[in-house]
Amino acid sequence: MHLQGGPGIAGIRDGLVMTVPMPSTVTVVMPTYNEAATLREAALGVIAHGYRLLVVDDASPDGTGDLAAGLSREHPRIAVLHRPSKQGLGPAYAAGFAAAVAAGAEIVCEMDADLSHDPAQLPDLVGAAAAGADMVLGSRLVPGGRIVNWSRRRRILSRWGNRYARFALRLPHRDITSGFRAYRAPALVALDPGSCRANGYCFQIELVRRAHEAGLAVVEVPITFTERRAGSSKLGLGIVIEAMSLVTRWGIGLRLRRPRPR
Repeated sequence: MHLQGGPGIAGIRDGLVMTVPMPSTVTVVMPTYNEAATLREAALGVIAHGYRLLVVDDASPDGTGDLAAGLSREHPRIAVLHRPSKQGLGPAYAAGFAAAVAAGAEIVCEMDADLSHDPAQLPDLVGAAAAGADMVLGSRLVPGGRIVNWSRRRRILSRWGNRYARFALRLPHRDITSGFRAYRAPALVALDPGSCRANGYCFQIELVRRAHEAGLAVVEVPITFTERRAGSSKLGLGIVIEAMSLVTRWGIGLRLRRPRPR
């Protein structure tokens, strides 16, 4: 069995012939807003694998955009997409995905700039995509996944939110709110992120929903998620309300939808 992952280095894994993508065909999209304290370390961790990094900055008032521009001058594998204002996580990712695919990326990853996602675990996600998965979820909630330094309140909120969304949308995956992911470029184009309705973290749920409904291959890989060391969380009440509203609406629509004739 030949698992096609794009031009790269051939290898053997579990008796299967694989094609491991060249690192230069992998682009990590990293949206930023006031992440100057951790951006350099996160960026250097990404390019240490040979991957490309696209920082999407929403005019951060703390100088994150300027820092990213400086990093891009120092390191040719780092690029920056400057946006004029804070427009939401979903639109930032959609713009970054479109730019990455247009530049020739074969596998596109997403991760946070606050070091809650460990750049050292990126090859696990990339490897799963190279092995044939259309979408790879870095999961905190599967065996081997961990959450470090979260309060009990945050753990309960995350688990409850995942369970409610999974129930409402009839999704089999455990960690559908994770923002540490990899996609094969053709699958990402088919998902059409630019047409997503969610602006906040519900964008992550919306893409999993679309992938599931499209019959794409979605797998989960265990990750360790660590609470941010600096800065503040962007998870505000408005984002929670948006997620609850959209998930509930989609869930009702799913149950009212007439089954297609066989």
